Amino acid sequence: MTNDEGLSTLHPSSLILHPFFLKLGGSLITDKSAPRTPRPDALARLMNEIAQARGARPELRLVLGHGSGSFGHMEAHKYGTRAGVRTNAEWQGFAEVQAAAGQLNRLVADAARAAGLPIVNFPPSASAICHDGVIQSFAVEPIQVALEHNLIPLVFGDVAMDKVRGGTIVSTEDVFRYLALHLKPERILIAGIERGVLTRWPEGEVMPEITPQTHLSNVGSSHAADVTGGMASKVQEMLALTAEVPGLTAQIFSGETPGHVRAALMDEVVDGTIISGSTDGTD
Repeated sequence: MTNDEGLSTLHPSSLILHPFFLKLGGSLITDKSAPRTPRPDALARLMNEIAQARGARPELRLVLGHGSGSFGHMEAHKYGTRAGVRTNAEWQGFAEVQAAAGQLNRLVADAARAAGLPIVNFPPSASAICHDGVIQSFAVEPIQVALEHNLIPLVFGDVAMDKVRGGTIVSTEDVFRYLALHLKPERILIAGIERGVLTRWPEGEVMPEITPQTHLSNVGSSHAADVTGGMASKVQEMLALTAEVPGLTAQIFSGETPGHVRAALMDEVVDGTIISGSTDGTD
């Protein structure tokens, strides 16, 4: 439905497109051991793989997200932004974290456009409201309209206003979880540098599947600073999300291997860890 100017007037729940959600991890697109150090070659390759998948699957709808890596976590750790923002110094830090995350976001958007991808940016800091670290509201309808017109909404780990903490940080997984309840994605793909979820880092075996019954005591954090909780947090977020959206699965896999992101978007088999909220081992 459109108004007289041709703009969509759809309510976010009135059209179900079942997009894919794809996150490019901060460790994949930046060098997390060095402040504000992007990996431009990796970014260009990944965007070209996404473009190849969209060319082969014109019907594919995609919400793209990225971590902040070395552009956000170090500043956030310095100011303790995720835990809360109350003093003048902490609010100055809040602005610095947003600037750092935004700097990487611009590089990601530019790489996407260079690959011919129709990116539209949706910074969480512009529309998300949290309550004690949990997103309570987010402007979903503009993202819905962008998907309707085959554009690619881009979200990322960012700062956000918080009714309890003053300010906080939301991860891409936090944003995905909120959006998934409205957009009903078909799959969630988390591409990082790890082969999947390992039984022990770094020498463990890849866990092919994780369900609520899986014993997770050996799943540790990532090997570089990550104020949003590392691998263990990602697994718990995806377990909770797949339990809330029937039939949804998530996959954590390596985006370092050329072709993996393209293959995952094409629904081809990619080695990694499948996460399902099913309590009986089935979707």
